[in-house]
Amino acid sequence: MPKASAQIPILPFLQSPNGVSTDADSRIVSGWIYLDGYQVFQVAATRSNFTERSRNIQQNLNLIHQNYLRLSEPEIKVETRTLNGLPVIYVNNQYLMTVTSEDAKLRKEEPATSAIQITEQLKRSLQRSTRERTIGILTRQAKVAGGTALLIIVMSGGIYYFQRRSKQNSTHPILPISDNAQQLTTQLNKQQDKDIQEVKKRLFQITQSGIWGSGMVFILGLFPYTRAFQVGILAAAQIPLRLGIVVLGIYVAIRFTYALIDRFTSTLISSGVLLNSEANRRMELRVSTFSGVTKSITTGIWLAVGILLSLVSLGIDIVPLLAGAGLIGVALSLASQSLIKDAINGFLVIVEDQYALGDVIVVGDVGGLVENLNLRITQLRDAEGRLITIPNSEIKVVANLSSRWSRADLTIPVAYQNNIDDALQLLNQVASEMNQDSQWKRLIIAPPEVLGIDNFGDRGLMIRVWIKTLPLKQWDVGREFRRRLKIAFDHAGFVIPVPQQGIWLNEGQLLHSEVNGKSESN
Repeated sequence: MPKASAQIPILPFLQSPNGVSTDADSRIVSGWIYLDGYQVFQVAATRSNFTERSRNIQQNLNLIHQNYLRLSEPEIKVETRTLNGLPVIYVNNQYLMTVTSEDAKLRKEEPATSAIQITEQLKRSLQRSTRERTIGILTRQAKVAGGTALLIIVMSGGIYYFQRRSKQNSTHPILPISDNAQQLTTQLNKQQDKDIQEVKKRLFQITQSGIWGSGMVFILGLFPYTRAFQVGILAAAQIPLRLGIVVLGIYVAIRFTYALIDRFTSTLISSGVLLNSEANRRMELRVSTFSGVTKSITTGIWLAVGILLSLVSLGIDIVPLLAGAGLIGVALSLASQSLIKDAINGFLVIVEDQYALGDVIVVGDVGGLVENLNLRITQLRDAEGRLITIPNSEIKVVANLSSRWSRADLTIPVAYQNNIDDALQLLNQVASEMNQDSQWKRLIIAPPEVLGIDNFGDRGLMIRVWIKTLPLKQWDVGREFRRRLKIAFDHAGFVIPVPQQGIWLNEGQLLHSEVNGKSESN
């Protein structure tokens, strides 16, 4: 039966010596010699000489193997000669290697005994190489490869079908809760679905990659002509594969943690534990703040875990790093005191609910809508659209204009010549009608209060009106109240005064001015 005569040599860079130290070139290291991708025997040498010696032996064995396969009647003739007191191995009159004292120490045997062990292993490997190249074995392996490929396709299709089904079944039922909480829980459920779908997507991608990658590597290992590629891929992919698994695992863990946070929050809101008639609107503002900060903290923790796992996968001892973490922490704390102050103050702002995302606050000379809040900074958007960034450690006094409820504080000017009692009655009437309007009643949480005359101004009598509203609705309610009041004043004939200034002159001053005017004209 004819034999195939091709042989793919193992590339030198695939050698990965195993040593006990990387400091001294005189230390003994060891590595494997391969044939058709199988490990045949081990050789040892000093670190400085190992690469060259293992490469020479590997090249000699590859040449011997190629010549062996070209024989019409392959036979194995292994001889052990002695040179300078050391066994020298020849295969079919071709030099293979010299068994050194380092090889003998590796096997804990005498050099001669080690040479016998190597020759026996070599004979078995060459015989197996001959058998694997027969037509019957190759046909059988081809059938196994075909079956494996078919199985890969079926499994990949099943995973794809399951992925499509999981997308269709990822809907949340609408729970019987209040309208105020429904919008928030819907938003949280959408974010949770997004995170879960991202986790599923990555897991499906990992599964698909594992199926196709492992299947192709397995198929490469079925044939002696391609087994060297299998060994090369496995050797070259060890470190990238470990790091890839760590990175994907940490990414999936982060997204899954996000989904758990959103799920926990939406469950509390749906159960009504955190929401009531007074605190529901406030909780809507706080949830996004707590959720964002919690996600940031968990992300930092997972990233730290990922860095440690990456170092472990690279074979780096992390015990000294953990031991020195205390000293590093002290050094960082001294170098970044302002960041620590920012984090502490930001934590207190969130825990004490001084303000949250969506609040309108005033800090010193600046104010605006809180767009971003974390442990380090607070970002505001003012009325002109400018984004203002404030370190949390710089926030000493803050005025929250939308915490739990707000108030429209209105000062209405009434002309002095108008009847004040009629004006107060008209203000009460307009406020009462607006409070009973279905469109504005849901924004006004208490009956409006007309406090009375607050001041005598240059424009007229200043009447103070308070309207308690939902957070951030005081401006809308105030604008509508002014519009309605202007219409009512017009119907009642009341004049809205404008700033005026009166100048009084006595008769002597008037006569003196007239005389001066005539003299100047002459």
